[in-house]
Amino acid sequence: MHSLDHVLCEKRSYTREFASHHHEFGQFLFPLQGSLDIKTLGQEINLNSDHCFFLPPRLEHDYRSRDRNEFLILDVPVHYLPEHTSNMHVELDTQWSAIRYLLLEEANIPDNTTSLMNLARYVVGKLQTSNPASIDYIHNHFKEPITLETLAAIEHYHPVYYSSWFKKRTGKSVKHYIAELRLHEAKNLLISTSWSMSKISEELGFENSSSFTRWFGNSEGIAPQKYRILNNG
Repeated sequence: MHSLDHVLCEKRSYTREFASHHHEFGQFLFPLQGSLDIKTLGQEINLNSDHCFFLPPRLEHDYRSRDRNEFLILDVPVHYLPEHTSNMHVELDTQWSAIRYLLLEEANIPDNTTSLMNLARYVVGKLQTSNPASIDYIHNHFKEPITLETLAAIEHYHPVYYSSWFKKRTGKSVKHYIAELRLHEAKNLLISTSWSMSKISEELGFENSSSFTRWFGNSEGIAPQKYRILNNG
């Protein structure tokens, strides 16, 4: 597929037949009407009006639409993108919905290159600061049991592929990432509250204070009670 030397923003529609390709530029897809089936390595999603999707350069993907459809497409040249980007299924919250609106406005203005370039840079920056939905889920639910299957389903990945994707993105396994969040919260509760070990262990989702104390000791090399005394002066 050809490369791109300038930002392109336009409306496109897709056919019912699966097509397959990749391109030498990044691409944002914003649904306006209908939905789009997208398959990438390890991932299958149905992109609808609740989300947008980013396809990084050179990612092979299959796509089709089974209904009447229209999408706003933003093609972004490689030199606008950070060195390493990955595909992202992004919820259209208030900010992303506003971005879609601004892009629609810019797409309707002919020869509006500078404004579109600036907006594209903003969108790419926003992509870099957005957590994938499954990582947001971990941060909101790390005190509860979380299965790999749950996280993989959020990203529409197969669990084995998700594990690899997560390690590549964060530098940590899912288990290690969650354990670090729990440990950080445990330290915070030990220092900032006078809660008992039972209450802290309950807050962090442990069965009892003994299992919490054993886990904390194995992680930090020190009992939580002693950690509290040492760090409260």
